[in-house]
Amino acid sequence: MNLPTRFWFFFVICLLALLGLPLSTAQAAPEEGLSRGQLVYVPVYSHVYHGDQEKKFLLTGIVSIRNTDPNHAITIMLADYYDSDGKVIKSYLPKPLTLNPMASSRFIVKESDTKGGSGANFLVEWRAETEVNEPIMEGVMIGAAGQQGISFTSRGKAIKKR
Repeated sequence: MNLPTRFWFFFVICLLALLGLPLSTAQAAPEEGLSRGQLVYVPVYSHVYHGDQEKKFLLTGIVSIRNTDPNHAITIMLADYYDSDGKVIKSYLPKPLTLNPMASSRFIVKESDTKGGSGANFLVEWRAETEVNEPIMEGVMIGAAGQQGISFTSRGKAIKKR
């Protein structure tokens, strides 16, 4: 195989592998039930590595929070961004944020912000006055360099219930 053919073959294989990653995590989960609040861990990568030299591919990170309850609001109490060493880099909420029924919000880590590293994450705490459908929290990472682009998602995981 000549070089351009090898490149496209490698590119397609990598793309298929990346597309397969979110598909397995995006499948519908069993009904989680109702809750009055949780502390949720959301992986958000500021970069990934590629090539034999472990070159950094910078990414924009987005934490998406979606209130899935059609009747009740939820309140986001905390949205803290941590680096790979577990140190808080930034608190994204100066005051609690109310999400009305079926509303959503997001927090963005710019591509130029490389402080988080490949192990960056958010801790998001939410509360509700009554039991509600648990919100969906996802990390969405996207980046482009030249003619190459990458995007993938990660799912938040509740680590503490209220």
